[in-house]
Amino acid sequence: MSRRRAHRTAYRRYTGGPDPLTPPVDLREALEAIGDDVMNGASPDRALREFLRRGGQGMRGLDRLAEAANRRRRELLRDRNLDGTFDEIRELLDSAVLAERKQLARDLDDDARFAEMQIENLSASTGQAVRELQDYRWRSDEARQDYQKISELLGREVLDQRFAGMKEALQGATDEDRRRISAMLDDLNDLLAAHNRGEDTTEQFREFMDEHGEYFPENPETTEELVDALARRSAAAQQFVNSLSPEQQAELAELSAQAFGSPQLMSQLSQMDDALRAARPDLDWDGGEQFSGDRPMGLGEGAAALHDIGELEQLAEQLSQGYAGAQMEDIDLDALARQLGDEAAADARTLAELDRAMREQGFFDRTPDGRLRLSPKAMRRLGQAILRDIAAQLSARGGDRQTDLAGRLGEPTGASREWQFGDTQPWNVTRTVTNAVLRTVAEDPSAGADLAAGGGVRIDVGDIEVVETEARTQAAVVLLVDTSFSMVMEGRWTPMKRTALALNQLIATRFRSDELHLIEFGRIARDTTVDQLTALDPRMEQGTNLHHGLLLAQRHLRRFPNAQPVVLIVTDGEPTAHLEPNGEEFFYYPPHPRTIGLTVAELDHLSRMGTQVTFFRLGDDPGLARFIDRIARRIGGRVVAPEADGLGAAVVGDYLRSRRAR
Repeated sequence: MSRRRAHRTAYRRYTGGPDPLTPPVDLREALEAIGDDVMNGASPDRALREFLRRGGQGMRGLDRLAEAANRRRRELLRDRNLDGTFDEIRELLDSAVLAERKQLARDLDDDARFAEMQIENLSASTGQAVRELQDYRWRSDEARQDYQKISELLGREVLDQRFAGMKEALQGATDEDRRRISAMLDDLNDLLAAHNRGEDTTEQFREFMDEHGEYFPENPETTEELVDALARRSAAAQQFVNSLSPEQQAELAELSAQAFGSPQLMSQLSQMDDALRAARPDLDWDGGEQFSGDRPMGLGEGAAALHDIGELEQLAEQLSQGYAGAQMEDIDLDALARQLGDEAAADARTLAELDRAMREQGFFDRTPDGRLRLSPKAMRRLGQAILRDIAAQLSARGGDRQTDLAGRLGEPTGASREWQFGDTQPWNVTRTVTNAVLRTVAEDPSAGADLAAGGGVRIDVGDIEVVETEARTQAAVVLLVDTSFSMVMEGRWTPMKRTALALNQLIATRFRSDELHLIEFGRIARDTTVDQLTALDPRMEQGTNLHHGLLLAQRHLRRFPNAQPVVLIVTDGEPTAHLEPNGEEFFYYPPHPRTIGLTVAELDHLSRMGTQVTFFRLGDDPGLARFIDRIARRIGGRVVAPEADGLGAAVVGDYLRSRRAR
């Protein structure tokens, strides 16, 4: 009986660049958030930066990533100290001395007594004691081995400071291993010297990597990449020394001379450090940190920790984007993944893609005076998003009130009629084909057999019938929005703008035969556009000049004498200003009788024009409530009192209701 061999599949992380399966970045959330900030008075550029700082749904922003980098840096400093190698060497030295004392106690010759005196008079400094024992003739094999471990440990540690993974790679190193390290350092110093003179070549670099590439897991592609990687670790090694106390620095100087039992290694490393410092003077060679934790680190681990701390500091600065000329492309995603994990790098990559997409896909343009603004494309997308939210609100209130209706000329009545020249209604296909068949058979009775056998039929103009529709009246719609300071103070500024944007989007895309005009009124009234209103900075001015707004509204309505006039008024205060005959505005609080009288007169004028007027009353001002209720009864208007977050749904819903009535 043969056994089927099991097939195993190994799955690994994709490393071929951007993940091809990653969905495209979703700009809707960003555009809505940026739009809200712009409506609140922020510039588009600042609104984009603020969104990048905050992040979005399921995506950390730059502030949280920078906070994580700073927290990681604090943890490294709080949890660790630089005593690791010193403690390990001290333990090895104590072990060697103890083993040697035991051996000397068993030996009875005079030389043993002299050796005991040497051991007893060793310096209290670990570094000096190690140097004093350099030529000591050990009697205990165990002691000799422990002492030899000190020089090997020092050699591995000083190399590990500058070359990643050397401490583990040189565990149990042989003389041949040390010879190869020495040869690599000689060749490296020759390459660095040639590079600093500008005389290095690609061939020289390739020869070096072919010979010594095993010591460079970063796999640099050029001399510049090699220099950059080595210089950063060398600078971290110097920062390690700078972070030591004066006593520890002196101790390290004594011990380093014993690395691999020869001063040659430190001489080669010193030459390398000097060359790297000359090549990269921009790195922080003179800095240092104060570690305060209880987890000891060796020389290599400490230098790596300082390298991590420096990288975290750079990441925090990059993520802050607070320096001149900062760009999202400045963020080192590889470093971010190393320090904070792949998810952090994915968040930063998404933010960078979003920033690039917002700028490259035409969501911003510039005004004639050079200021950045949301482009018409962005305004359309923002209007679509707001309208979609409003449609959901309307549906939730009861009944499915979809806004995605085609802008047809009228609703079908269910009947059809003969086509006439100039008709644009759709054909009634069933009636048209039936008419053609009946006509064909009437003209030639024998043609019936051909039709039954699958023959064709020719349609004549007289056969065509079109779907009969109800006539639909065009409307001239005016939306008047209050822009007085109370709208800003009470948090109604952005809902007002979102409402105007949604109504504009609805009419522009669904009901193109209607004509929408926007008017904003504060101390005075102004004709405006949706772009201008969206970018309008909050106005800290007193005065609600509805009178002036109504005058401008009538001017628009008169341009369309055959259209149904519709006026929608959004306000949170009773009229406190009016326009004098000489064109000067008049403001008085509490409302002046003349202001009330002139405003009522213009509302009466609208009523005589047959205008459908709806007031959207915001807030709980009793004076406003009394004024609007009386006026609504006087002119046959409607009053709606929505909350600020329901204003858009109230206005759009009322417009759709008025269209159905028309």
